[in-house]
Amino acid sequence: MMGQIGKKSNYRYETVPQPGLNGRRGYQPRGRGLGGSSAINAMIYIRGNKWDYDNWAALGCDGWAYDDVLPWFKRNENNERGADEFHGSGGPLNVVDQKWPNPGSLDWIAAAESLQLRRNPDFNGAQQEGVGLYQATQKGGERWSASRAYVEPALKSGRLEVKTGTRVERILFEGKRAVGVEVKRGFRTETIRARRAVILAAGAFNTPQLLMVSGIGPAAHLKQHGVDVVLDRAEVGGGLQDHIDYVAGYETGGDIFHGMGLKGQWRGFKALLEWRKHRSGWLTSPLAEAGGFAKSRPDVAVPDLQFHFVPAVLEDHGRTKVRINGFSCHVCVLRPESRGTVRLQSPRMKDAPLIDPQFLSDERDVATLLAGAKLVRRICEAPPLCGHGGRERAGKGVENDATFIDIIRSKADTVYHPVGTARMGRDDAAVVDPRLKVRGIEGLYIADASIMPRLISGNTNAPTQMIGERAAEFVMADLAN
Repeated sequence: MMGQIGKKSNYRYETVPQPGLNGRRGYQPRGRGLGGSSAINAMIYIRGNKWDYDNWAALGCDGWAYDDVLPWFKRNENNERGADEFHGSGGPLNVVDQKWPNPGSLDWIAAAESLQLRRNPDFNGAQQEGVGLYQATQKGGERWSASRAYVEPALKSGRLEVKTGTRVERILFEGKRAVGVEVKRGFRTETIRARRAVILAAGAFNTPQLLMVSGIGPAAHLKQHGVDVVLDRAEVGGGLQDHIDYVAGYETGGDIFHGMGLKGQWRGFKALLEWRKHRSGWLTSPLAEAGGFAKSRPDVAVPDLQFHFVPAVLEDHGRTKVRINGFSCHVCVLRPESRGTVRLQSPRMKDAPLIDPQFLSDERDVATLLAGAKLVRRICEAPPLCGHGGRERAGKGVENDATFIDIIRSKADTVYHPVGTARMGRDDAAVVDPRLKVRGIEGLYIADASIMPRLISGNTNAPTQMIGERAAEFVMADLAN
């Protein structure tokens, strides 16, 4: 699989002026992942809604309806609850219940229940709607990532070689067939030939970038950068979708919630000792412990809002150090209508792509996020959570919608779920077909979140691993013929 593999990716979120956020620039965080989940919720195990996959099939992605993908989710899962109609056991991805949730997280669930949001013990089961504790991808008190589940076992078996400090520069073609890649290792340029196929797994940003610098993409844009066009494919780098997210922070007294003051640091030190000795305690927390799914309006068919409750105050994705104790509640628009783009800054992979997410450029997303932010406020001010005396840090006392929308636009940001920049479909405009082969090119596949035709209703980590599982099956079956 050809991607940005190494000790440190060359990728960083670049930004372009972004009117959708009151002139703020788009993806501000730098040095983060390529299309999975953010650090705060990377351990959360969510597949999305049954409706999402049935909608993919309705859009022309044959073989990707819920009944088609469920066996693959079960196949890659080892759920500590055991196997049942919706879950698997014995798979490489370990999924566990949280054992040491913060009491405040349980109070958030109870507060949501007091507002008639039903408790849901399994967001990946018969119904997604409701609130509860998230399951996490962990094992032995540690994060169980895709690397732990797939890469490390393959390395031990000798079936995989990983080249660190290596940047893929471009895909190599003979006519309309992919035959390998050119890579840069230090100051040396090397060619890696593919005997049968090249698989891209560089994420929703670097995959379209790599396609475009290699000559697959919007012809006019490629020519602007002096790239020879191998295949004119207008939708490469288009259709960018991401979960736009608003975080409401509440300051509290007491010691229930986490903080960075002296007392909080002492608690953290003791928790570290416990974790090192027993792999237990609150350091095993995915941080976004509680949450759930709700509808912004009664006429919405399936939930269009997701919550992540964190028993700590977070500012600017945790980069701003906040010493006070308190809690935060995220709410995101699950199926955004806004669409952004990934474009080349230059014809070189070392130059990060230009990313314009166009967050909140569609007024429907604004209305949905406003409804979600209001619901978050109601939950956080309901009993028993209100018993902690939380004081809203932004928007306190604001009731006017226009003013609240301004606050949302000034604070809303990504939760690192970008997809759709090399979408799947059976139509001529689609970048890959339902077997994940790049249309118009032989021997080239894509196995990451860029192929999603629509963003799923939830965290993208588990669905992306499912895509990888299916891609492997497609490639093996095709090469066997």
